[in-house]
Amino acid sequence: MLVLGIAGFFTGGFSFTKETTKAQIGPLKLQVQEKESVNVPQWLSLGAIVIGGVLLAFGLSRK
Repeated sequence: MLVLGIAGFFTGGFSFTKETTKAQIGPLKLQVQEKESVNVPQWLSLGAIVIGGVLLAFGLSRK
């Protein structure tokens, strides 16, 4: 969780490409690639960093 929070904080989000079929007439297909973006709010990233740090601290103190 700590690593994901740090990555989200520094990158601000991520993007991916998805392929969808827009039309199909018999054996012919019309496919389109669409780029999608997901923004990660900074408060969520900071929360993940804090929770990850707490989990790491409790994990180290149990040994």
